[in-house]
Amino acid sequence: SQQVRGMATLKMISIRLKSVKNIQKITQSMKMVSAAKYTKAERELKLARPYGIGAQESYKKAEVKDEEGEKGQLIIAVSSDRGLCGAVHSSIGRIVKTDIAANLNTKVVIVGDKVRNILQRLYAKNIAMVVTEVGRKPAVFGDAALVAQSIINSGIEFSKGKILFNAFRTVVSFRTTEMPLYSQNAVANASKLPVYDSLDSDVIQSYTEFSLASLLFYSMKENATSEQSSRMTAMDNASKNAGEMIDKLTMTFNRTRQAVITRELIEIISGAAALETKN
Repeated sequence: SQQVRGMATLKMISIRLKSVKNIQKITQSMKMVSAAKYTKAERELKLARPYGIGAQESYKKAEVKDEEGEKGQLIIAVSSDRGLCGAVHSSIGRIVKTDIAANLNTKVVIVGDKVRNILQRLYAKNIAMVVTEVGRKPAVFGDAALVAQSIINSGIEFSKGKILFNAFRTVVSFRTTEMPLYSQNAVANASKLPVYDSLDSDVIQSYTEFSLASLLFYSMKENATSEQSSRMTAMDNASKNAGEMIDKLTMTFNRTRQAVITRELIEIISGAAALETKN
């Protein structure tokens, strides 16, 4: 009975050891893929930053302020469809939950499926639009323009808005950031907007649409870089943890095997001694 238990334990440890080694191979491969994608995303982020910074600076120079009234709040939450990247998605979902609890008249446009999964159970009625198929390929300005056009065509009215995304800082850190978002009426009523020449409603509308696409493109690039760097770090930590588990399981396997061999030798010697005593 002891032999059977020992062999069963050895078999279970061997199966678990094999599965952990397979998991380590997967995490190491995912780390290498994320490292390659991170390098490309960081390079593209440097080219995309002028779009977002320029749009924000123009709003600051014109002193655009939130529109007065109770039209509600609009939040554009930028995430992706893929996980295994730490707290990239949950940090955005947590802030959106807090904002909705503070202002129930809040509409949320979600870019990516992960934040939708976080909000769907409690705040499904606040979700105005969900854009999926994000994060599989690097975003281009055309993707951001399509999202911006969908938001404009939806007819969502708001007096206060913002874009939530994860701003890339270093390989091992990011910062959940929000950018102000203004409606066309708020831009048209800006105090210092008349300093620009040849401004009419069509020009303001065109610029508002272009600035929305620019801010979305910038936030999508920042979030993609943060996601890839966070996934690379998470997979590296998972590979290290798997390595430590493999060492512990290997030691346990060797000790258990040695105990089984020792017990079998003791039984053989005891049996031989009993036969000699009987004879």
